[in-house]
Amino acid sequence: MRIKSPKDFWAGLMFLAVGIFVAAWAAMHYQMGTAVRMGPAYFPAVLGGLQAVLGLAILAGSFALEGPKVERFYFRPLVMITLACVLYGYAMKPLGLVGATAVLVYVSAAGGHEFNWKEVTILYIAMILMSVLVFVKALALPFPLWPDALS
Repeated sequence: MRIKSPKDFWAGLMFLAVGIFVAAWAAMHYQMGTAVRMGPAYFPAVLGGLQAVLGLAILAGSFALEGPKVERFYFRPLVMITLACVLYGYAMKPLGLVGATAVLVYVSAAGGHEFNWKEVTILYIAMILMSVLVFVKALALPFPLWPDALS
């Protein structure tokens, strides 16, 4: 059997693995319940099962239909965006929303193949304005805006 669509093959395999993991993890750690009285594991297990079925369908299609090859994978953007999200979580309390958002935007932008200070700064200003308007003003979430020393 020959893989005709490598991109679909790897996507199907990924969906299948994540779906099985989620369904198994939920079933092992929580009570399942019944369809009438759903337990905390019911929804994640069903969702994981559906994702596994979707993965099987995509995986099977990769053997039947021609598709694109897998392009070169770049680890730098994946690492930088993950690092930016983790740093954002850790920086929120000591740096406030303004500083943590700066960390998030500049570190994640450094993961791209081109980095322009002017564009990233404009993006940062737009994101901080929207974050303050939506989260602090509209939703009234208690985010500190500035670092602890400035508050």
